[in-house]
Amino acid sequence: MMDDAKKKALKRFSIQTQMEIVKMISRVPAGHIGGSLSITDLLSVLYNKHMKIDPKNPKWENRDWLVLSKGHCGPALYATLALKGYFPMEQLETLNSPGTNLPSHADRNRTVGIDMTTGSLGQGASTAAGVAVGMKMDGKDNKVYLILGDGELNEGQVWEMAMMASTKKLDNLIAFVDYNKLQIDGRTDTDEVCNLGDICAKFAAFGWYAQRVDGHDIEAIDEAIANAKDHKGDPSVIVLDTVKGNGWSRIADTAGSHSRGVSPEELEEALAEMQTVMDNI
Repeated sequence: MMDDAKKKALKRFSIQTQMEIVKMISRVPAGHIGGSLSITDLLSVLYNKHMKIDPKNPKWENRDWLVLSKGHCGPALYATLALKGYFPMEQLETLNSPGTNLPSHADRNRTVGIDMTTGSLGQGASTAAGVAVGMKMDGKDNKVYLILGDGELNEGQVWEMAMMASTKKLDNLIAFVDYNKLQIDGRTDTDEVCNLGDICAKFAAFGWYAQRVDGHDIEAIDEAIANAKDHKGDPSVIVLDTVKGNGWSRIADTAGSHSRGVSPEELEEALAEMQTVMDNI
């Protein structure tokens, strides 16, 4: 069980991340806000409790890796990295600007703390598994954490990786599915686009240790990650029930939140709503 003080601290970090996301996107015509907001609770638990990292030595060989396969949600990871001290907070003001080190999709050659370049959906799954294989070959006990979008599961490459990862018994690979049930063209839990069905059952059929939890419950995420770490012999997947656009009621659970701008009035509204939640924790 996580103590109450730690739980509150992790939730506050998540909300701080959300506030930085909306501020970043308010400075550009549009950005991938919905799917960025839905993963901040996960990122808070990973970067503040489970991952072996050193912000002062981002290339540390014994670090755990984070592969954000849904690379268009880079703003969530950028805000997390800045809050953890990988680079100055002021750099967040340059999102998507000419010459920026914070492009619209995650780029390991541009951004300090990004372990893998991503954006072409499905490819991050394969590269994460490849890194996990390499760590096994080197005899390391590092973990590779992989974040997949639910719409991304439409990509066949994800399932090719799932088959290989179980064959190679990559128990150092822990994947998360951000199951916010919306992709750019509609819902993922109905036949509107491509119904994903029982995601846990699908991964389990491929030989994965599968769990499903509330993706906005800090303690539930923490316990699921601990279970995955303890499970030996199989790769793990944790399906997170999340809300696209979580934290800002105007856009929450709407397909239109996938990519949009944030007006000055909306920025004020979103920050006030998030601050109210923060104050009541």
